[in-house]
Amino acid sequence: QVQLVESGGGVVQAGGSLKLSCAASESITTINSIGWYRQVSGKKREFVALTTNGGWTDYADSVKGRFTISRDNAKNTVYLQMDNLKSEDTAMYYCNSARLASFLYRVTDFPSWGQGTQVTVSS
Repeated sequence: QVQLVESGGGVVQAGGSLKLSCAASESITTINSIGWYRQVSGKKREFVALTTNGGWTDYADSVKGRFTISRDNAKNTVYLQMDNLKSEDTAMYYCNSARLASFLYRVTDFPSWGQGTQVTVSS
């Protein structure tokens, strides 16, 4: 099973930017689809963005126009560039993978999650 490690979180003021990284233990071209998710303590984990080998991306409505997902196949890493951050973006951020992009929307069906990386936006 592929191992994914999230990093890049931190504390930033509202309106600022952060870039998260999701490093995979194997080639992301064979994984195909990778998604970013976030969870606020006490609330359900939610989908944020996804990318596929074919170049397709999708975003949650709450982050469209502010977040950009990208991938570096040579580094086996997927990034989440977060701009114009808002206090409501404060959460633990996770990444996960699937061969079929449609599976990435089924947040509760993943068998496991990594440690995540904490993003805190101060107002």
